[in-house]
Amino acid sequence: MRRVATWLLYGVGALACAYLALYAYTMLTAPKLVPGEPFKYYRNPDAPKYS
Repeated sequence: MRRVATWLLYGVGALACAYLALYAYTMLTAPKLVPGEPFKYYRNPDAPKYS
């Protein structure tokens, strides 16, 4: 039982490290938002127009 708890603790720690690494990656590579600049969204030009 103690060995299972140890491996479970290692697993939770590994998940936490992976989450922090992914968060750091997204924060460092995300495009910077500038106030007043229009939001750019990408739409398929061949998509049907419903309005």
